[in-house]
Amino acid sequence: MISKYLKQTEFANYDDFMQNFSVNVPEDFNFAYDIVDALAERDPEREAVLWTNERGDVRHLNYAEFKRYSDSAASYFHSIGIGRGDCVMLILKRRLEWWITMVALHKIGAVAVPATHLLTDKDIIYRCHEADIRAIVAVGDMTVLRNIIRARPYCQSLRHCISIGPVVPQNWENFYQGCMLAPRFKSQKGKNHVTDNFLMYFTSGTSGEPKMVMHDHSYPLAHILTARYWHNIHPGSLHLTVADTGWGKAVWGKLYGQMIAGATIFVYDFEGRFEPDKMLEVISRFQVSSFCAPPTVYRFMIREDLSRYDLSHLEYCTTAGEALNPNVFLEWKEKTGIMIYESYGQTETTLVLGTYPFVQPRPGSMGLPNPQYQIDVVNTKGESCAAGEQGQLLIKVEGNETLGRPLGLFKEYYRNPNLTSQSIQGGWYNTKDVVYRDAEGYYWYVSRADDVIKSSGYRIGPFEVESALMTHPAVVECAITGVPDEVRGMVVKATVVLADDYAGKAGPDLIHELQDHVKHETAPYKYPRIIEFVDELPKTISGKIRRVEIRERDK
Repeated sequence: MISKYLKQTEFANYDDFMQNFSVNVPEDFNFAYDIVDALAERDPEREAVLWTNERGDVRHLNYAEFKRYSDSAASYFHSIGIGRGDCVMLILKRRLEWWITMVALHKIGAVAVPATHLLTDKDIIYRCHEADIRAIVAVGDMTVLRNIIRARPYCQSLRHCISIGPVVPQNWENFYQGCMLAPRFKSQKGKNHVTDNFLMYFTSGTSGEPKMVMHDHSYPLAHILTARYWHNIHPGSLHLTVADTGWGKAVWGKLYGQMIAGATIFVYDFEGRFEPDKMLEVISRFQVSSFCAPPTVYRFMIREDLSRYDLSHLEYCTTAGEALNPNVFLEWKEKTGIMIYESYGQTETTLVLGTYPFVQPRPGSMGLPNPQYQIDVVNTKGESCAAGEQGQLLIKVEGNETLGRPLGLFKEYYRNPNLTSQSIQGGWYNTKDVVYRDAEGYYWYVSRADDVIKSSGYRIGPFEVESALMTHPAVVECAITGVPDEVRGMVVKATVVLADDYAGKAGPDLIHELQDHVKHETAPYKYPRIIEFVDELPKTISGKIRRVEIRERDK
């Protein structure tokens, strides 16, 4: 499939990649028809998804079945009045039905709005009100169902609540019954334009209300690079990305690019808290060859005795979602022999920076630019930063001839032209992330723009101090913030979650030990003058630390 959309598929080095990587974007491209249905016709028995859960249940979905089930679902949605441009929320955890409903919605031109099962009733009301959600398709989980039931009276746009079972509340529709009774599906292939609304995510809301990020039908093509040249997937790969389907990382690693690249998507459907030993056992038992997870997952897995697991089939490892601490990179490589290839992107983008198979990773670096994006790092004066100088990362908006912007960059903040224009000024989209690039062109993450600490004339990025603290065995998690100070303007504060072995040692001695540790790990002026021990850090429902909440509490 890749050769159909790329002018060149193999690259000798990064310079070759930058000069010659180009994606052909058909004006009527639709992932459901042009990829899923095309593969069903070409290779119907090829495995699309291999799914398992904590109980050991296993399901195989080949492309013939994928087409048949998604056709039935598309016909069902169409029969209840869901059509082109309608927003449909999916709260399906990691159930196999998520893949089926996503593709079904693409077939009828509806807008898929994946959402996490952690949404409260207030979160659901907010999303329904902002996006005019027409239908919700939900997993038959009592907590999820209860929150939707509580929210429904306040959601005027919501016409259909659909459960995939096993619990179907009163006055709800049964997904499988609806699919079985639906008439034969009539294909709508060729009826959409590539710039039509396609997929929408609500951002995680680390510093305010979630924003509605709209992508169009070209979005899956941008993830060819994600799968083939970051995950290093090839036909026959069995790829596992650890991500809830409610977040953008799911479509980065569990659907579009992987299928275009010829991989089988592996899904481990687990409930509750992540358990590293179970994840490692599943990787070993199913012989996963390509693995992608947030740095936190690797951080927990390296604490396990990795010699107990057969990781011989594991070829390639990648990470994104937050900055990778260099010590995690080094310890994983030491224990497995495999390097972790990092990348950076946002809900508004695809992969912006990455480490590719023909690029040597540098521990802690986000890597080098994606050839689909023209980027710059600018200071407060709007000037391009020199090597080593910190600034905000910008993306040039002019791009693909068909789209008028770079392939992979979001279309707009839905129904919020003011916010869109505020984020895109002078022809550049401001990521609001502070980074720097070194003399060789590698990019390094510093912080969100709002998180930079200005102390005694120094600009201190939280990530570097957090990375230093994380190398101490006492620290499981930490967040670095600035606290107002009459003399220095601000001082560095560390909010720390301790490892179990150190839980009873919280006190002045451990504070001094951690402060001295940071002084030896990084520049001494960056050490935390205040350290607070807590049981847990405030986080968004996507698991990202809300430093803004800590700052507000410390005012």
